[in-house]
Amino acid sequence: MSQEKFYITTPIYYVNDKPHIGHAYTTILADVLARYNRSLDAPTFFLTGTDEHGQKVQKAAEAKGISPLEQCNDTVIRFQELWRELEITNDKFIRTTDGAHKKVVQEILQDLFDRDLIYKDEYSGYYCVPCERFFTEKDIDENKCCPECQRDIQEIVESNYFFRMSQYQEWLIDYIKTNPEFIQPAFRANETLGFLKQPLGDLCISRPKSRLSWGIELPFDNDYVCYVWFDALINYISGVGFNQNDEQFKKWWPASYHLIGKDILTTHTVYWPTMMKAIGIELPRTIYAHGWWLTGRDKMSKSLGNVVNPMEMIQKYGVDSFRYFLMAEMTLGQDASFTEEAFVNRYNSDLANDLGNLLSRVVKMNLRHRDGLIPQPNAYTKAEKTLMAAVDNAVEEMEKAIVDMRLNQGIDHVMNAVRAGNRYMEQTAPWTLAKKGDNERLDTVLYCAAEALRKVSVLLHPVMPGKMADLRKALGLSGEKLDNCHIGDLKKNDNILSGLEMNDIDALFLRVKLEEIEAIKLEPPKPAKKKQKAEKKVELPEGVITIDDFFKTELRTAKILEAEKVKGADKLLKLQIEVGDEQRQLIAGIAEFYSPEDIIGKVVVVVANLKPAKIRGVESQGMLLAAKTGKDLKIVTVDGEFPSGATVG
Repeated sequence: MSQEKFYITTPIYYVNDKPHIGHAYTTILADVLARYNRSLDAPTFFLTGTDEHGQKVQKAAEAKGISPLEQCNDTVIRFQELWRELEITNDKFIRTTDGAHKKVVQEILQDLFDRDLIYKDEYSGYYCVPCERFFTEKDIDENKCCPECQRDIQEIVESNYFFRMSQYQEWLIDYIKTNPEFIQPAFRANETLGFLKQPLGDLCISRPKSRLSWGIELPFDNDYVCYVWFDALINYISGVGFNQNDEQFKKWWPASYHLIGKDILTTHTVYWPTMMKAIGIELPRTIYAHGWWLTGRDKMSKSLGNVVNPMEMIQKYGVDSFRYFLMAEMTLGQDASFTEEAFVNRYNSDLANDLGNLLSRVVKMNLRHRDGLIPQPNAYTKAEKTLMAAVDNAVEEMEKAIVDMRLNQGIDHVMNAVRAGNRYMEQTAPWTLAKKGDNERLDTVLYCAAEALRKVSVLLHPVMPGKMADLRKALGLSGEKLDNCHIGDLKKNDNILSGLEMNDIDALFLRVKLEEIEAIKLEPPKPAKKKQKAEKKVELPEGVITIDDFFKTELRTAKILEAEKVKGADKLLKLQIEVGDEQRQLIAGIAEFYSPEDIIGKVVVVVANLKPAKIRGVESQGMLLAAKTGKDLKIVTVDGEFPSGATVG
């Protein structure tokens, strides 16, 4: 991650409905990364906003009997209010109905049209309103459903304008292969390359006003409006001054990260790069596709009634604990499961028990035995050196985690430092030192514990800005010292705490009782069954199972996204697989028979409901099916093109 400048974007969000946890996660992630980069003294620009054109917005407005602009104005407030509640520090909030953005879009359209990169032709195909995307006959199955969202699609024949996207196919393939940082995680680059194995068509970039009137009018034909995705993607450059402020644009472009959800990978890694190539601007450094939040194994959806409302979580548990859970729980690039039970367990363990308990101990000991004044330390023993080594390691690991987009791992290292602080308090027992009157040793212990908390507060400030400010106030920090949350300063080891007066505060994080959570509903006790005569047990021949036994095993198709050898294990491959909407890690003993390159992209069969196990210290979430005879082994694959996640049996 370059320290020269840091420009990060979120997708711009549709204003056809209220924001949900997916919107909140991407925006909090961008905010945390922006805050960390500011903490590392990197000039930073953070852009987010709303996508306000297109058929979904028009339909939502029609359903309410209001104009599309009224629909936008009513709904955009929900996003802006939520971002304030979540303490999002975006530098700009762009709306695609902004006059400056519309002007840039029309200038780009006119330029491409003038250079014959946009032409008019008749279109025949299928259109999905929810996805706002066209699909060809080869994309559609016999059920005539959208291949992305599985909803009904419309067959359309009409004249439209097209962007000559197809002429950039070979260039894009070469660019992706020679720029490994461009699409992250790496397996998403493989997905895009897989998509590009098929001939790339030209992109329909218009909609006739007779069918859709809500959009940016084409400058060369006022009977048409611009396709919403062509319009929306341009926000990443219009938001930092393209064709408006050359100095500003040169300062921030190219973007460091476009953060996106994995469901909009194609639009961002095929449409957008070819558009930029045609416009004549440099491509962003990285397009990073994160996973989805699931409920158990199910994708969140309104139809299933399992969507998490961020506002409700904030009201229940506070904004900082919500931000912390989302950042600590999800491994970037992979799916993660959200349940209120998991939230409360992590909240109680990490925040109430570990961090909150350490602060409470340190404050109470200082107030009781040093009149609240943080003392000067004396000579360090092995215990102090061990604690400070754990804290310094957290500083280094957090810096690495920011660069490597492994925030959850960085947070883990910080929480390890917090736990080291609690162990330090147990080992040194300052309460016993106070009773003995060993003041010299007590001063050192109280100072070191407070210093560990100060450094932790800097490392976690981008994740929990409010609570870490409270922690720092409890340590007596105020003014410039309170606001100085620069990670780089942590390596100086300056003593800025001695002599400060601590402040007694209520518990930083109050414990939550799981049984009191309204969302967790206990099943009523089942009525006792009448005793029945025991059925005579039927003995089966050895090795024979019943059909019920067979159906306990859940076999599903899975697509292999990534493969690499397990270090120190010649026979094992570590696979990243996609099972429907879920991504998993699987360890398979096939390295003697297959190289990693041989199996990427294959659709295989796995046991999906096998209890996770650690193999050579690496977690495996399932089992790969293979056939073996003698010294030959073949993995079980599915004939022809087939989606992942399908049941087998």
